Amino acid sequence: MSNDFLNVFLNEMKTNVNGFIAVAVTEIESGLSFGNLTIDPSFDPELAAAYNLEVVKAKLSAVKALNLNQDIEDILITLSNQIHIIDISPNKKFMIYLAADASKANLGMTRAILRKHKADVEKNLA
Repeated sequence: MSNDFLNVFLNEMKTNVNGFIAVAVTEIESGLSFGNLTIDPSFDPELAAAYNLEVVKAKLSAVKALNLNQDIEDILITLSNQIHIIDISPNKKFMIYLAADASKANLGMTRAILRKHKADVEKNLA
């Protein structure tokens, strides 16, 4: 992945997502982190993405075991004051992990921003 593309993508998330806390881009199979950004020094997006990668792998396994023939578009985790969205690339190889302040974030807009960019992430990671 081009560092220029990655830097632009991470900064676009920071700029365009209301209540932005952190973002990370991770390869699902290997767990390799391609990059991350946070505005909160106490929030480690790479560590958060690593833990949430287990959620993604479990859900992908469940979908396969249940023979659902469905794709996971995203996973939403709602905490008391944060939302965490895990967006899966169409080829199921990459995930974008995003954390935002629940009192400031617009869930629909945040999901739309992620959807808009996930194809670009996939294309530039390949």
